Amino acid sequence: MRNKSAEYRRQTGAETPVDVTRREWLAAAGVSSMLGLVGLLGCQPTKIVEEAQKGRRLRAAFSNAGLAGTWNKLGYDAAKLWGDLLNVEVVWFDGEFNGQRQREKIELAAAEDWDFCAFQAHQIDILAEPCRRLKARGIPIIGMDTLIVPENQLFETGVLIYVTPDHVKMAEQSTQYMVDKIGGKGKVIHIGGQSEHSGAQDRARGFQNIISKYPEIEVVGGGVRWCDWQTEKARNTFEVLLEQTQDRIAGAFFHNDDMALACVPCLKGTRHEGMVVTGVDGQRPGLLGVRDGLLAATSVNPAAMIHMYALVLGQFIVRNQEKFDRLLKIVLPCPLVSKESGNLDAMLYLSDPKHCLV
Repeated sequence: MRNKSAEYRRQTGAETPVDVTRREWLAAAGVSSMLGLVGLLGCQPTKIVEEAQKGRRLRAAFSNAGLAGTWNKLGYDAAKLWGDLLNVEVVWFDGEFNGQRQREKIELAAAEDWDFCAFQAHQIDILAEPCRRLKARGIPIIGMDTLIVPENQLFETGVLIYVTPDHVKMAEQSTQYMVDKIGGKGKVIHIGGQSEHSGAQDRARGFQNIISKYPEIEVVGGGVRWCDWQTEKARNTFEVLLEQTQDRIAGAFFHNDDMALACVPCLKGTRHEGMVVTGVDGQRPGLLGVRDGLLAATSVNPAAMIHMYALVLGQFIVRNQEKFDRLLKIVLPCPLVSKESGNLDAMLYLSDPKHCLV
C-alpha cells in the first residue's frame, strides 16, 4: 500500500497519501465504540452517527491554475489555513499554468474518494469531463474564480456553487483610473493573461468597455497582447511595444500585478518614464507596488476570500448534508486600491498570508 501511495503522489502532485491515515482509522474506531455504547444505553444511533460525521476530518481536492503565480499561491495558503482551522485535509493539485497537465491530474483525482472538490480551471472546458465523473459519484464541486464550463452548464456539470469576483468590473475600474490620470487621451498598452482563461476574457472586455468611450486614446499594437500570465513573456512584449513607438506612451493596463511589476523597471531612463501603470489582483506584491509608487492602482481579485469561501462552503455542504436544485453564484467584492482610495492599509492587513481574508 505504501508503494502504491507513493506512486499516486508522484503522478498527481498530491501532497498527502491516498491511503487512510492513522487519525482517520482511530476516528472510525471511536465512532464504532460509541455506537456500541449507544446500543447498550438504548440511545438513538442515527443521531450519534450524524454528530460523529459533523465532527470528523474531511478530505477535499483543490486545484488552481498554477502556484507559480502570486494570486494562486495566496489562494493555496488560504485553503490550507482555513482547512486546518475547520478540520479539513486539503490535497492540492497544481495546475502548473498548463491546461492539459491540470486535466491529467484532476482525471486521476476523480477516481479517488473526496468529501468535496474545489477547482479554478486554467481554461474553460478543460476540466469538464472529470467534473462530470465526480458528479456521477455524488461528490460536490465548487467552482472558483474562472468558469469550468460556460456558466449555464455549470450545474449540470456538477458545480453546485460558483465563487467569483466580477472580472469585468475589476478591469473597468483599473482602466478608468488609468484613463483619468492620463487625461482621456494618448497611447496605452494592454497586456493580457491567457486567452482561453474566462477571467482574462472578461478583463479584456472590461478594458475595451472603457477605452471605447475615448476616441483620442490609441492602443499600441492594435489591441490586447496575450502573455499567458508569464512575467518574462510580458516583459519581452512590453519592451518591444516601447521600442516600436516613437511617441511617449501614457499608460498601461495589465491583467495581473505580477506582469505589471515585472515590466515597470523597463521604463526607467526612457521617454516613457512616468507612465501610469495599473493592474489587477490587489494582493501583497501589488499593494506594496501601489504604496511604493510602482503601480498607480490595482483592483482586488480576492484570492484568499475565494479559496476560503470554497473551503468553508464545502464543509458546510458535507456536514449539513445540504442539497441544491440550481447553481448558487456568489460574486465577491473587488475594490480599487490607489494612494487616494483610503483602503491600502486595510487591504495589506487582510491580504497578509497570516490572515488570508481578502
